[in-house]
Amino acid sequence: MRCSALVDVAWLFNRINDEKLVVLDASVPPVVPGFESCNSKGNFAAIIGARRFDYDQQVCKPNSPLPHMMPSAALFQEKVRALGINNEDTLVVYDDVGLYASPRAWWMFRAMGHENVFVLDGGLPAWLAKAYPVTDSLVEGSDPGNFDAKEQKGLFCDFEVVLAAINDDQRQIFDARSAGRFSGTAPEPRPGARGGHIPSSFSLPFPEVLDAGHLRPPEDLRGLFMARATQDQQVITSCGSGITACVLTLAAWEIGYRNLTVYDGSWAEWGTPSHLPVNR
Repeated sequence: MRCSALVDVAWLFNRINDEKLVVLDASVPPVVPGFESCNSKGNFAAIIGARRFDYDQQVCKPNSPLPHMMPSAALFQEKVRALGINNEDTLVVYDDVGLYASPRAWWMFRAMGHENVFVLDGGLPAWLAKAYPVTDSLVEGSDPGNFDAKEQKGLFCDFEVVLAAINDDQRQIFDARSAGRFSGTAPEPRPGARGGHIPSSFSLPFPEVLDAGHLRPPEDLRGLFMARATQDQQVITSCGSGITACVLTLAAWEIGYRNLTVYDGSWAEWGTPSHLPVNR
């Protein structure tokens, strides 16, 4: 079992035909300025054999007012089995931006007990840059798999956990949104959302852990995290809707943090006018 949660495109290319390897496209249209899908300008491309893992519309809590919330273990299992995924499979998730949406898919599988899952560093753009083979469609239809979802408590959390963490020195909250949104000087993309941040949280915009769509080296990541949180503390990550928070979670994982949780509702929930406190 690899210690790193990342694989590079050469690693994947050399194993692309392995019977127990499943490649998942977890792309979600980016809403962050400066980030763009490489499939947004015309012809669609996918890694050979990739299947669609759509947590934005399919593998998510139904009828929720919040976007792409984690589903129940039963629903997750149903959807993943329908993709033909088995307990013994090695999963590699990617997205068409680089490192944007795929870390959430990685964390979702870990939250459901599947540890043999990895993120493709650099995603589809890195694959295309090496001129590795692509296709113009994703694989559809497969024999049902035997995947068993076993929910791991605490990998995602709700607002009550975050509220309790504000005055708890054993926990530290990191916010992956832009510095302007954190300070309340930039507008929120969701109508009616308050500007500002969760009290006692740190601003760490997720692009700061990236370099051209790849995760920055461990020595750089340590400088971003270790001055703000020790590995003895629980690290809670938040963002706009629970996607780019997982980029920070991935970065923290790569430098040895293991007490990690993602605030699933993130600012889509916290920023809604309510009793939840906001600092500017």
